[in-house]
Amino acid sequence: MKRLILMFLRNFIYVPGMLIKLSYYAHHQDKYSKQFLYDFLQDITFHALKGGKVKVNYEGQENIPEDEAFIFYPNHQGFFDVLAIISGCNTPFSVVYKKELKNIPFLKYVFQLLYGLDIDREDIRQSLTVINEMAKDVQNGNNFLIFAEGTRSRQGNELLDFKGGSFKAAYKAKCLVVPVALIDSFKPLDTGDTKPVTVTVKYLPPIPYEEYKDLKTHELAAQVKATIENAM
Repeated sequence: MKRLILMFLRNFIYVPGMLIKLSYYAHHQDKYSKQFLYDFLQDITFHALKGGKVKVNYEGQENIPEDEAFIFYPNHQGFFDVLAIISGCNTPFSVVYKKELKNIPFLKYVFQLLYGLDIDREDIRQSLTVINEMAKDVQNGNNFLIFAEGTRSRQGNELLDFKGGSFKAAYKAKCLVVPVALIDSFKPLDTGDTKPVTVTVKYLPPIPYEEYKDLKTHELAAQVKATIENAM
């Protein structure tokens, strides 16, 4: 929370206009392209990083697919994770996020501009509906991000088990699976510290459908987790 306040205070000239635009774009998103809205979110992210004294190192940006739809599968460390990935990826993607964030001011507009889908992990039927909708969107050429751990690890750079269910969308869409390793992403917004901090984002080589189609979902989940752990 302290760093979030710092981000706003050090961008006090930028914030009012940004909030007005954010609200307007969220209520009129059909008037703008996904790339335009995503570029706007990248601009917000740029100011947030600068104001919050956060540096992000990127590796493997060449692994972000340009001509095929994909799903990002990163480890989940904290509230900064999506910002870290957005800041180093110029290709628009949507996100699957927990329903509790749906009505939080500011965040709800961000998720709207990302065309995000809210998921209730306690409701199996609703979760399956979201996974199916996500798969259809990817089949239509849209990219997505979902956290296979289901929740923040709260263990620093240690990973929780990856849930096989989150990979069902990839099988249905027959799309590229892109593991993403986040290192120290919990430090900016989950520690209460405001000292300068560095986060590392590693975009790892995509896994084509032909390479995972014969695996069980839990086997692919374990493979992606191991790939991320090795990269960390």
